[in-house]
This record gives sequence, structure tokens and C-alpha cells, in this order.
Amino acid sequence: MIYDRSVSSVGRVGANWWAAFLLLVFPGLLAAEEPRVRVVTLGDSITRGVRAGVKAEETFSALLQDGLGKRKVAAEVVNVGIGGERTDQALNRLARAVLALKPQVVVVMYGTNDSYVDRGQKECRLSAEQYGANLRKLVAEIRKAGARPVLMTPPCWGKKAAPNGAGEHPTVRLEKYVRVCREVARETKVPLVDHYARWSKRLTEGGDPGEWTTDQCHPNPRGHREIADALLPVVLEVLGKEKTER
Repeated sequence: MIYDRSVSSVGRVGANWWAAFLLLVFPGLLAAEEPRVRVVTLGDSITRGVRAGVKAEETFSALLQDGLGKRKVAAEVVNVGIGGERTDQALNRLARAVLALKPQVVVVMYGTNDSYVDRGQKECRLSAEQYGANLRKLVAEIRKAGARPVLMTPPCWGKKAAPNGAGEHPTVRLEKYVRVCREVARETKVPLVDHYARWSKRLTEGGDPGEWTTDQCHPNPRGHREIADALLPVVLEVLGKEKTER
């Protein structure tokens, strides 16, 4: 806005009074003009969330945005999860699907598809070494773009999950990839949300994490709530650090 220096003092007083009146009547006026924080959630169908029994507003991404809003953080959470995706495919679309949105935070969760053994196969879709290398590249590219990465381990499968192509319970292979994810987080000093540990704890306590899913793998509304509750404080901490470092 360009101000006319020739305006009389009476005019300036009147303008100031009117501005003060607007702020008094509409206290949220300035807050509404504040820039919104953009958080992108990148992952596979667990991140995508929407399926039979799960509405868009029940996914952990939607719950995260709601939680940030309740804490007076003007945030937009953009869910770019794609069903069946692996880390190599995530790298291929990272620039156009994620970084082009200019996010402040990117939440990354992969491993369920990378580690899976298809019918008629004996090996995982990607090796644990490839998975780890891809996670490191994702972290590096996200940081290079000026955003802050957050890594998440995927939840473990439920007790009644069907065997994979090798005839094993899928969690047997997934566990190795979870260890790799934790290692990458430590090496790169990236915040980690360990859903695998949280969900596995139900098994050690005699429960079944499958009760938090629609099909022993994909979270139901309760499962998404569990993920969102664990993720929210980490995102708040990351945003707080970003604000203080600006």
C-alpha cells in the first residue's frame, strides 16, 4: 500500500481510529492474514488413507491439520500418498508432487510395499539396502529444497495378516526395513515417529494391532487417530524450531 504524505494530521488520526476499531470488532483480522504453514504427507496407501470404512476427514493427515488448528497453527496438510508406492517411486515424483508445493515440513512413511514379497517371488520388492539409500536421498532432496523432513516407520501388520509370497507373516520382512528407517533417522538427524514400536507394543501386551486396521494392514479410523496422535507433537516441535531459526 502507498501512503500519501500530504494527508492532514486529522485524516491520519481518523484512519488510525478506524483501523483500531476494525481490530477491536474483528480480532482475527490480522491472524487471517498470516501465512499458512504447509505440511506434506508422503507415502503409500497407509498415508493415502481413504478406503472402505475410512473417510478423508478420518485420515491421519486430516487429523493432523485439525490438531494443528486447535493449537492455533495456521496450517495446511497436503496428503500426496499413493497406494502401492515404494521409495524408488517416491523419488521419481518428489520434485513435481511434493517440493513444487514449497512445504515447510515433509512427513515420509514407507516400508510396507518395499519389504513385501509378492506371490511367486522369494525376495522383497526392494532390498533393504535400496530402501535405505532411497530414504537418504529423500531426506537430502527435501532438505535441499529448504523443507524439514520427518521420517515415520509404518505400523506392523495385524496378527491375522495373510502370508506373503514366501509364506511368512509380512511383519517378518518389514521388521528389517523398520530397523533401516531408524538407522537413517539417526544418521541424518531427522525426527522419527516410530509407529512400528507403538503398534508392536500391543502385541507384547496381549492385544492385536489388527484391531486398528480395516484388513490387518491399512488403518481404520482408530488406527489413523493413533498415527495422528503420535505425529502431532513431533510436527509441532519441528515447526517451533523453524520459527525460532528464521
